[in-house]
Amino acid sequence: MGSIEGERKTVGWAATDPSGILSPYTFTLRNTGPEDVYIKVQYCGICHSDLHQIKNDLGMSNYPMVPGHEVVGEVIEVGSNVTKFKVGEVVGAGLLVGCCRSCRACESDLEQYCNKKIWSYNDVYSDGRPTQGGFAETMVVDQKFVVKIPEGLAPEQAAPLLCAGVTVYSPLSHFGLKESGLRGGILGLGGVGHMGVKIAKAMGHHVTVISSSDKKKKEAMEDLGADKYLVSSDTTQMQEASDSLDYIIDTVPVGHPLEPYLSLLKVHGKLILMGVINTPLQFVSPMVMLGRKSITGSFIGSMKELEEMLDFWKEKGLTSMIEVVKMDYINKAFERLEKNDVRYRFVVDVAGSKLHQ
Repeated sequence: MGSIEGERKTVGWAATDPSGILSPYTFTLRNTGPEDVYIKVQYCGICHSDLHQIKNDLGMSNYPMVPGHEVVGEVIEVGSNVTKFKVGEVVGAGLLVGCCRSCRACESDLEQYCNKKIWSYNDVYSDGRPTQGGFAETMVVDQKFVVKIPEGLAPEQAAPLLCAGVTVYSPLSHFGLKESGLRGGILGLGGVGHMGVKIAKAMGHHVTVISSSDKKKKEAMEDLGADKYLVSSDTTQMQEASDSLDYIIDTVPVGHPLEPYLSLLKVHGKLILMGVINTPLQFVSPMVMLGRKSITGSFIGSMKELEEMLDFWKEKGLTSMIEVVKMDYINKAFERLEKNDVRYRFVVDVAGSKLHQ
């Protein structure tokens, strides 16, 4: 299609200060370079980390900021060196849009652990301009960070997989926890937790949802198909379940004690941290020593794992539970997300929204 002359303008919805309120914002995109894919955004998921960023919870936010990193759209132009993607195809882009390509992590196809990784928004691209995310009409993304959405997978269904889905799939794959028959725990039943139940069940695991109250029991068991539900404040239930789990995926994004959950793990069990928490976590060392247990963490997944996970999702015929909203609802959606009032992931219909006001 050849390069379009002059800078392209696009419209997104941006936060302009730590109130986190989003409003229309016009900005420029670079022209399609040799390695670039120019995408018309169709859908974009809303993730808890978007909330952290727009409200400057981590103290590193730069404004104006267009969030959104679970992007699905149609290819409208490709650079001269792009062979994997064609105009008209449906593709996805996630949390990263760049890496150094030469460090040990990059050379091992683990670009998410590159110290020079470039975030899809609230960062600076290699050409010096700020990166902006998927709550916008269009995006230009380096082909390395673009993935094909398998045919037959609805684009709005695919959006949450690009962060929440691969975030769960990656540690299960890396730590050798994909074999059937394992017993897993999912701590916290939000966007990532619901993906955890779906993926672990599809791998043939016995899945226990762990929550602070029993108010999500019905949906965990009936809607998501969990095998067991454990109320963490019920000491009798927790004692009965001690030494019963091979792993726990801890999705809770606020400070919490780790001891009660470490006690649920079998010998060699793993507690895998996923929630972004900006306060120190505590535990007493015998809880880990007496069982050779591990406390570890995992961060999204590699592009390779993302492709694997999309194929796995399609092959198993899975669906995510989403609520599709228009862009003019986005501030309300963030309010509801903060109160954990979504089952289980908001997805914005960007293409179907009026972005200009």
